[in-house]
Amino acid sequence: MASTRITSTDLASRLAERTLELIDIASESGAERDIVGHVLGVLRAGDVPVNDAGDSCIVAGASARRERPFVLLAGHLDTVPAQGNRPGRHSGDHVEGLGASDMKGGVAVMLELALAGAAGQLDRTGVDIGYLLFGREELASTRSALAPLLAREAGLRGADLAIVLEPTANVVQPGCLGNLDATWTFNGRAGHSARPWLADNAIDHAVAGIAELHEVEPERRTIEGLDFTQVVTTTTLHAGIARNVIPATATANVNFRYSPALSADEAEQTLRRWCEPHGEVEVLSNSPGALPPRANALSSRLIAATGAPAQPKQAWTPVAEFAAAGIEAVNLGPGDPAFAHRADERISDAALARAHAIFKAFLCD
Repeated sequence: MASTRITSTDLASRLAERTLELIDIASESGAERDIVGHVLGVLRAGDVPVNDAGDSCIVAGASARRERPFVLLAGHLDTVPAQGNRPGRHSGDHVEGLGASDMKGGVAVMLELALAGAAGQLDRTGVDIGYLLFGREELASTRSALAPLLAREAGLRGADLAIVLEPTANVVQPGCLGNLDATWTFNGRAGHSARPWLADNAIDHAVAGIAELHEVEPERRTIEGLDFTQVVTTTTLHAGIARNVIPATATANVNFRYSPALSADEAEQTLRRWCEPHGEVEVLSNSPGALPPRANALSSRLIAATGAPAQPKQAWTPVAEFAAAGIEAVNLGPGDPAFAHRADERISDAALARAHAIFKAFLCD
């Protein structure tokens, strides 16, 4: 179904209305069918060449490299679970609601750019532009719809640069950190809490191990002039079966955000070296990061269009999936990362308009 709500002629207002329209379509991860249908309708109504690529994916505009440089704009359609923040609302100078920052505001910018291109309003681009929209990004990377899409659509892998509209407050953030999660199990011996000397409290082992791990200092690694900070921490700790039983086991989750210069295997071995003297490590997921583009003229051109220096991405994002497919990629989107996943998630009208202006300046050079 195509949009019937977008009536504003002012760009900022139109982008805000488009964002609100997208927010009001439920699209928690794994339930993107309705928003996929809506976006397809919007693009088809605007005469944008578009293909339902299946598995909650949409490919619009160019889908392969030809004579000109080939740029992909990419965004995910799904959100984290609602926190009483849908439907959304427009409040003064910003839009509030689920996914406003991460990343329905970015999707709104993509749609307006695609519609403008189909209407002949993006002349002199000098590049061919493709638009990728996909689901399940907010789940573990092994469940993302993007990597399978890149695997089955060979033409997309010829892109010279992919730009993921993750929330970056309109600053280019090349590359991203790797992300490893592991269960850390500490073993002791159960016993009665009245006679603790007859038991071996697993909590003691956990406390000692976690304290030592947290002595590992954040490590700054400079890559292509950008300072990525490698960090490790425990995020959960569970122990005990009853108030009068000394626990035989305690389990923690360890999260390691590692330098994009490390491979997944190197990151795992580093974590095991830190943790295994105290307990057993079981890796749950391990998604390597992505190095920043190197000597990529399009990336430099995008940074110039923002008028601000690039910053490292202190997180994992789908640029890593593009990197794994052989495509250099950066993050740039209108959302403020400070508001991502919050109950009061929001995005300003000005940020939406600024992102549109950056992309238009970049594409039209």
